[in-house]
Amino acid sequence: MDIKKTQPRRRRLQGVVTSDKMQKTVVVRVDRMKMNTKYKRRYRVSKKYKAHDEKNDFHIGDKVTMEETRPLSKDKRWRIVSRA
Repeated sequence: MDIKKTQPRRRRLQGVVTSDKMQKTVVVRVDRMKMNTKYKRRYRVSKKYKAHDEKNDFHIGDKVTMEETRPLSKDKRWRIVSRA
């Protein structure tokens, strides 16, 4: 019986860069739709994540895809994979 070590499936999110003032870090806003349980109306909810950008390639307004990773600092748990 072969036991294969597989990497866990990492979550990917798409969002928009809202700040690039830090070195090797960008702030990404991820929007999602949520449903009101009583009135069944959908509304937009957003959350901000700090993501690792090694070469400082991404700037405000860029649409990016980021992937979950090991903790890189106190707040950073995501890294930028590509432009969305």
